[in-house]
Amino acid sequence: MNGSTVVVAGATGNLGGRIVRGLLERGASVRALVRASTGRDKVERLEKLGVTIADVDWSSAFLLASACSRACCIVSALQGLRNVIVETQTVLLDAAIQAEVPRFIPSDYSIDFTKFPPGENRNLDLHREFHKRLDQASISATTIFNGAFADMLTGQMPIILFKLKRVLYWGNADQRMDFTTMDDTASFTASAALDPCAPRFLRIAGDQLSARELTAVVSEVTGKEFRLLRAGGLGMLDMLIKVACTVAPGEKELYPAWQGMQYMRNMFDGRAKLDPLDNDRYPGIRWTTARDVLRNASG
Repeated sequence: MNGSTVVVAGATGNLGGRIVRGLLERGASVRALVRASTGRDKVERLEKLGVTIADVDWSSAFLLASACSRACCIVSALQGLRNVIVETQTVLLDAAIQAEVPRFIPSDYSIDFTKFPPGENRNLDLHREFHKRLDQASISATTIFNGAFADMLTGQMPIILFKLKRVLYWGNADQRMDFTTMDDTASFTASAALDPCAPRFLRIAGDQLSARELTAVVSEVTGKEFRLLRAGGLGMLDMLIKVACTVAPGEKELYPAWQGMQYMRNMFDGRAKLDPLDNDRYPGIRWTTARDVLRNASG
C-alpha cells in the first residue's frame, strides 16, 4: 500500500498527529483536513513532515468531498461532543461517500462501548449514535478499540495515587482492564488504514492488568511499597456519579469529573474487557506495557 493516500481529520491533535506519523512511516501519503482557523504553527509542523494540507469547509459534505478524493481511507481523530462526534463526523462520512472513498475509520479509540446500554457513559453514547449512521452507510468501516490510554496511568487517571502510595480500585481488585499507549494505538490505526481487508472491529491492548497486578508493577518500578485502596463497591460509584452529575453537570465540557468516573465504572465492572485481541494482526508493533510507561515516567 506504499504511496496510498490517507485523509486524516484531527491531524493537529495529540492522537491524530501520532497517526499521521505512523502513516508516513508506512510509506503512505497523508492529506490533513484543517480548518482555516487552525494555528499556523500546527499546520507548519505537518507540512515539515511532508503532509499535504487541505483547508476545508466543514459546513457541507459537498464542499468537503473534493479534499477526500482519491483516498484509500478516511481516518477520523476528531474530539468533541455531539456537534463533533455525531454531526461533524457525519459530514465527513457523507463527503467520503461522495468522493467514493472505500474505507472509513471513526474516532472511537476506547473501550468496547457496544457492550453497554445507552445512558451509562455520555461520551460513548455519542459514538454509539454515530455508529448507527455509519453502519447504514455504503462504505467499509473499521473501529479500533484500545481500552484506556496507558499514558494516563502516570497521573491523569485517578488509579495510581503516587503521593499516597496507593492503587485505587472499585469493586473487584482482580478485575483485569485493558491499557494501550497512544503511540501503539496510532501505529495500529495506521496499519489498519492501509489494510483493505480490515474488519469492522479491531481490539488491541498493550497490557491487561488488574488493580492488584498494577500495585505490584508500580511497586517494582518505583522501588516503593504501594498498597491497594478499595474506594467502595460499584454501587457506591454509581451513586457518586449521580451526585457529581447533579452538583457539577458540566454538560458542555468534554471531560467533566463524572465522565471520567463513568469510564472507570465501565472498566472496573468487567464488561469493557476486550476479547479476542487483534494485537498480532500487524507484525512489527512492539507493544508497550504499563511497566514500560511507568518506568519511562519515573526515569
